[in-house]
Amino acid sequence: MKPTLWNTRADRRTLLRTAAALPAAAAVAGIALEGTAAAAAGGPVLPDYAPVPAGAAGPAPNAAGYYVGRIDGNLYWVTDGSYQAMFLSTCEGVVLVDAPPTIGHNLLRAIDDVTRANGRPATVTHLVYSHSHADHAGASSILGKDVIRIGHAECRRLLVRDGDPNRPAPTVTFKDRYTLNVGGERLELAYHGPNHSPDNIFVYAPDHRTLMVVDVLYPGWVPFKNLAVSQDIPAWLRAQDIAMGYPWQTLVGGHLGRLGVRADGDLQRAYMADLEASTRAAMNLDPAPYFAKYGPQGNSWAVFKTYLDAVAEAAAAPVAAKYTGVLAAADVFTVDNAATLVESLRIDAGILGPFSTRP
Repeated sequence: MKPTLWNTRADRRTLLRTAAALPAAAAVAGIALEGTAAAAAGGPVLPDYAPVPAGAAGPAPNAAGYYVGRIDGNLYWVTDGSYQAMFLSTCEGVVLVDAPPTIGHNLLRAIDDVTRANGRPATVTHLVYSHSHADHAGASSILGKDVIRIGHAECRRLLVRDGDPNRPAPTVTFKDRYTLNVGGERLELAYHGPNHSPDNIFVYAPDHRTLMVVDVLYPGWVPFKNLAVSQDIPAWLRAQDIAMGYPWQTLVGGHLGRLGVRADGDLQRAYMADLEASTRAAMNLDPAPYFAKYGPQGNSWAVFKTYLDAVAEAAAAPVAAKYTGVLAAADVFTVDNAATLVESLRIDAGILGPFSTRP
């Protein structure tokens, strides 16, 4: 079979670089991007979204498709504009946190950039998994068999179950807390219960006042679709508060193009508070039209779908309007995020609306 665009890591990185460059290139050339997809013969008609606020953008990737920068001292980060990893350069080797496959071998190139300049070993001796998901751990296999992989005990269970050769299971595990000391550098790993995933951990570098927690806080952006596709929404909401309880100055959130500051966490919590309040209010929507339309047909799923979709859209509208231009993609994912909150409020908080106990 002829390879498609997504068959190779190199092609994925090329696509990411191309997509990131399009708006800037079009602006320089004076080309209007609006409607270009519709103009393509047989192409899809794609929606237009609000511009990404300048404050949400990060540093531009280099020609190879990555950016590597110092956070503090011997602590560094790498991004391709969509995903992030963090590493410590020590006198005994490199401690890497996460191995996103979209960055892939550029992780090793970024580490070589740093260690060539500071004269320290480039070998990755330890890999810490923030959690088991393939989009953050799927390049683990490029590090070889000798690297010491560390993760939560639940991370090991999940990776053993998945049997993915690209994500070897950690051989060093912990249940609550684990301190990793390598070459005079220290990381404090902590498990505060399930949130985004059953095994997601907090990685704190106390000497550098930096916290890495993935898929919980999104600096400059609204959370990814369906509240980061999180598996425990009440716990995911609490995880934001737990993260803000750490005395960090710099946040590595695992996604998108820049590091976070404390104001980013405050802003996301404000967005979520507004979205929750709006969702609770929208759940008072009159269900009569939906039952009248689909009830006689006996189509219960149509009643649920149309009613819950309408609640999510009503909940999202004022929040998307408030945060568009403030948080990137407020007009992209707020309806999806509201829909997830609707389900969580129904299932976790018992706010069943018209689907509650019959009087």
